[in-house]
Amino acid sequence: MTLSLPFQLGIHPINWVGEDVHEHGTDTTFEQIMADISALGLKGTEMGRKYPKDVPTLQRELAARDIQLVSQWKSVFFTEPSRRAQELEAYREHVLFLKAMGAKVISTCEIGGSLHWDPRRSAHETEVARLNDQEWRHLAEGLNQAGAIAREHGLKLTYHHHGGTAVERPEEIDRLMELTDPNLVYLLYDTGHAYYGGSDPLSLLRKHYDRIAYVHLKDIRPHILEEARQEGVDFVTCIRKGVFTVPGDGCIDFTQIIGELVQRGYSGWALLEGEQDPAVHPAYEYARKALAYINSIATAKKEEV
Repeated sequence: MTLSLPFQLGIHPINWVGEDVHEHGTDTTFEQIMADISALGLKGTEMGRKYPKDVPTLQRELAARDIQLVSQWKSVFFTEPSRRAQELEAYREHVLFLKAMGAKVISTCEIGGSLHWDPRRSAHETEVARLNDQEWRHLAEGLNQAGAIAREHGLKLTYHHHGGTAVERPEEIDRLMELTDPNLVYLLYDTGHAYYGGSDPLSLLRKHYDRIAYVHLKDIRPHILEEARQEGVDFVTCIRKGVFTVPGDGCIDFTQIIGELVQRGYSGWALLEGEQDPAVHPAYEYARKALAYINSIATAKKEEV
């Protein structure tokens, strides 16, 4: 399917195999994922947990299908200053891997305070631990240093505001952007996580467009989100309940979002995400629907010109 868009459209393997919910797509192979991506006519993917880990094998498998590795998630723990040197060394290794794969952005997220990824949290806790002023300072300093490492190797650190973490709400995204160097720390704009965290996705896009270097296009099932909020369940449980889906299958109107990206001439990557159980919502079929939906928007925008 040919799309008339100024940016590059790809898809995340999380549609086939869950990253946070490992039973989702557990038997799916990387060969199946890549074959589906190729059949969809898409040329970009993020790293997935089923993909080969060594560079030569991954390069060979992707090249055989004319697919580019766009990025890979990297957790950081900069709010804990005693870990700074260790975290930066791990970040450098991650940057070198992505550089070898030809990627230009590195998806980055702080785990300090998160229920699911912060090793200091206990099983009986139910809420994200919000950062204090000192932790915000440590986070900003660490991100600026990591961003300098990324820039040194021709990549951009793109911070992924993310549900279930200490940077998910509108005011937290604002504060992160205020505290970090705009030449070193960019934003990974995610429509689904924006809505999940309480932002209006279009307003967030407009407010921080100048910092955006990477995009995830994800939708929300609002009735499931409301139900989950009432039950007080955590982020991973929300995924299991099916809170996320692909664009066009939820409540977010992507017409203005795509229009804004087109109007401003965004030319980076935008990856489709669903992050739902593929046994219930088959990844390939849902991706086709999402592409048809975005194509209808792109066609309408072209006709307006």
